Amino acid sequence: MPRIRAASVAEHRTMQRQALLDAARSLLSEGGTEALTFPALAERTGLARSSVYEYFRSRAAVVEELCAVDFPVWAAEVEAAMQAADTAEGQIEAYVRSQLALVGDRRHRAVVAISAGELDAGAREKIRAAHGGLVTMVGAALAALGHAEPRLTAMLLQGVVDAAVRRIELGAAEDPVHITESAVTMALHGVTGHP
Repeated sequence: MPRIRAASVAEHRTMQRQALLDAARSLLSEGGTEALTFPALAERTGLARSSVYEYFRSRAAVVEELCAVDFPVWAAEVEAAMQAADTAEGQIEAYVRSQLALVGDRRHRAVVAISAGELDAGAREKIRAAHGGLVTMVGAALAALGHAEPRLTAMLLQGVVDAAVRRIELGAAEDPVHITESAVTMALHGVTGHP
């Protein structure tokens, strides 16, 4: 009987931790990093504020856990899209399109809010490492196309993607589909817009 009770306590704690992360995603996507406070987390989850501290010691700890949980899922989706492409150009197009398709996803909105905020060095390093993984993924495709500096080109390409993400997130005058097509064109053909 004690073993069953221990398992149910562990399951309960896991569910509460997941509820806190879900609440954090919502708060970040709705109001940015300023909205992510322990009182707000407590209110969203129905927990006492002191209970939130049992799971996370600081706001940065919440952010670090979100990065640890969400970035790998997001990166796996981008990687799967790239692997489904037959050519290096197709992989680069998939790299851009798959990231921009995730903009409406709550996980992605939270990541954008996190990236824009003032965070401690640990959280910022996790974000850099995750973005580094994305850049590494596209570097091989760029090398296959003959780029002399695929890593640098990949980082610049990620800058184009990040700019398109911000444009879509801000609700720019252009339609998100048009922003995506423009980003793909720039990724594949540069500023000339044609091969």
